[in-house]
Amino acid sequence: MGTAHLIAASVSPEMKTRFRSLAERRQMTESALLKWLVDSAMRDAGEIDADVLNVPGRRLRGSRTSVRLHPDDKLLLAERAASRQMAVATYISVLVRAHLRNLSPLPKAELMALKQSVAEIGAIGRNLNQLTRLSHQGAGGPTRRDLLAILKACEALREHTKDLVKANARSWRTGDEDVST
Repeated sequence: MGTAHLIAASVSPEMKTRFRSLAERRQMTESALLKWLVDSAMRDAGEIDADVLNVPGRRLRGSRTSVRLHPDDKLLLAERAASRQMAVATYISVLVRAHLRNLSPLPKAELMALKQSVAEIGAIGRNLNQLTRLSHQGAGGPTRRDLLAILKACEALREHTKDLVKANARSWRTGDEDVST
């Protein structure tokens, strides 16, 4: 943005007090409020394009939102963020995005569990291929009991994965990670 220049104005003590009060209600500094008012007036007068005001540094600031929480809610928020191994601010951001866009994000720990499930399915598939190859070579193959055990493991893994995905979706709606299925 270059070098900043100062714009100053003299006002009555009453006006200064009222301006300070307005800035506090908006949770801004007096300087930030004055700058916002000047930007708005210039934009409304057609003196500058809205794009001029959207320089990268300012866009980042505009993406921040402050929220006041009851102390008990703040503790719950910290617990829920920790249970998902996320920073509180990240958890809030993901939670709001999930709510606004009707999404069910998949935190790292849950993604890793799904990846592990996929790896297990791959191992089962490789074992089945080996058993099939052996049976075609006449070296004896899997018994019916062996195949039923493999089928049971695959079904259990499938059900576990389905339950994980359902619990994840439900937890983002209710806020609790430990949601019984």
